[in-house]
Amino acid sequence: MVDAYLELLTPQPFRATTFANEDGYDELVLVRAIPFHSLCMHHMLPFHGLAHVAYLPGERIVGLSKLARVVEMFARDLQVQERLTTQIAGWIEEELKPKGVGVVLEAEHLCMSLRGVQKFGATTVTSALLGQVRDDPRTRQEFLSLTMRSER
Repeated sequence: MVDAYLELLTPQPFRATTFANEDGYDELVLVRAIPFHSLCMHHMLPFHGLAHVAYLPGERIVGLSKLARVVEMFARDLQVQERLTTQIAGWIEEELKPKGVGVVLEAEHLCMSLRGVQKFGATTVTSALLGQVRDDPRTRQEFLSLTMRSER
């Protein structure tokens, strides 16, 4: 049991590989449907789902695998979904200084499926929108419409 919790709660370190945005790319970069799992800090039961992570580049872009790695890094903690969502967005904001960030998490919480109300399959959706993804209605709509395509 100790080994299992160590594995679930130990983030793998990584370096944020960033590159100069030499071509001036100024459209959304979105990695959709990143699988993740974490442990609910209130019940010590897992929750799992998909993360949709996007940013609107400024002067730097990031290696795409790093967007999945940042989801994994923050998921490897006792968590609540709301905090996990904002931690991912905050990391991207801090590391890249982009024009905007969008993060949407969709997850099933086993503390809701296996105990209490016992509603198997119910999902919780949280979002964190920063910069132009939050403030520009067209960019916000584009991001939200692209994240919903995973369900079609």
